Amino acid sequence: MSSISDPHVLGSKPIGKLLLEYSLPAIIGMTVTSLYNIIDSIFIGHGVGALAISALAVTFPLMNLLIAFCTLVGVGGATICSIRLGQKDKDGAEHILGNVTILSLIISVLFAGFNLIFLDDILISFGASSDTLPYARDFMRIILLGCPISYIMIGLSNVMRATGYPTKAMLTQVLSVVCNIIFAPIFIFWLDWGMYGAAIATVLSQVVGMSWVLWHFFDKKSYIRFRRECFKLRKRIAKNILSIGMSPFFMNVCACLIAIFINNRLLTFGGDYYVGAFGIVNRMQMLFVMVVLGIAQGMQPVVGYNFGAGNIQRVRNSLKYGIAAGVSVTSFGCLCGLFIPELLVKMFTDDPQMIDKSVDALTISLLMFPVVGAQIVITQYFQSIGKAVSAIFLSLSRQLLFFLPGLIFLPNFFGVKGVWYSMPVSDFLAFVIATVLLVLQFKKIGKENEK
Repeated sequence: MSSISDPHVLGSKPIGKLLLEYSLPAIIGMTVTSLYNIIDSIFIGHGVGALAISALAVTFPLMNLLIAFCTLVGVGGATICSIRLGQKDKDGAEHILGNVTILSLIISVLFAGFNLIFLDDILISFGASSDTLPYARDFMRIILLGCPISYIMIGLSNVMRATGYPTKAMLTQVLSVVCNIIFAPIFIFWLDWGMYGAAIATVLSQVVGMSWVLWHFFDKKSYIRFRRECFKLRKRIAKNILSIGMSPFFMNVCACLIAIFINNRLLTFGGDYYVGAFGIVNRMQMLFVMVVLGIAQGMQPVVGYNFGAGNIQRVRNSLKYGIAAGVSVTSFGCLCGLFIPELLVKMFTDDPQMIDKSVDALTISLLMFPVVGAQIVITQYFQSIGKAVSAIFLSLSRQLLFFLPGLIFLPNFFGVKGVWYSMPVSDFLAFVIATVLLVLQFKKIGKENEK
């Protein structure tokens, strides 16, 4: 698993080996990140209490928004960098790097400032009750203050991966997570700082990750690196970055809106413990989703480079490998949810009420989970080839076209279980739509090649 210093091997090396070399570091990085979230939730659940888990679920929409703006810049910049390198345009890739850095700083400051001013009102609208608001507030204040650090680390690690250094990008996440796992129990248990301590641990660990990324791009040995002339915000480049990044941005914004709606529906039909159950379900789902996203991220530079170079057959083969791997991962997640749900839930809490509600939620929500792997990879494919409109549509389809209507109507008939039923129904329908668009795209490419 060596670092890939020459990105032009993307056009010649066997697809299977390339996807392994690029995806494995991304998978490890994403999995480690997800495991951190799980471990952090375990620390909070056992060290602070069941209501703290519910409060953490309340912060999910705001955290999704934070990630949305990160990916808007980072993923957009990474995709364009891959295409530029496929076109042998190293200078263009370095200008994109500089613009990603500037945009990350500007957006992070604006985002943090706005949310800090209206934090309590935002958290209440996101589903916080009088019992969970203090926990959620303590956590988010520190996270928001660390936003510039988060944006730089996440944005530039995406560019690092796309420009031939997947292992180094993985190590960014690993370093951050390892530090967090060390810091969190110290601040939560030893110093007894509760949610406040969990957030401090997160920000301090991201400082370590950000330092690693900055060192890489200042290093003269790096294939693309910081140059003074690249730190000029260019309208055309910024527009392209934001355009391509709109797909994951809208996906995360939708995830934010859906999480808000879920929290409020659960409060209406249940209470704080049901919100906490959603928090546990979300953590478990994301463990498997993050692995698939790692596969998709590893596929992105391979697809982007070969599409830019006109190697369509290599693009097709990359997609086939990606779909097969993604479906395998989410199928395993489905089996875990069906056969060992109680074992998974007990990792987070020993509260009987929380366990009972979470087991039920986990079992139902993962029923159609196998097709989620394919849907994620197909969406990433459209994003990787620069088809922003298609990628945005697919990102939105599950959340807005299917999941949201399910959340509106099904709880009226099934109560709280209606919230959980909405998940497998929307998963299946979104998969059908993604498959149809993919078939149409391949037919279009086939006709263009015949001309």
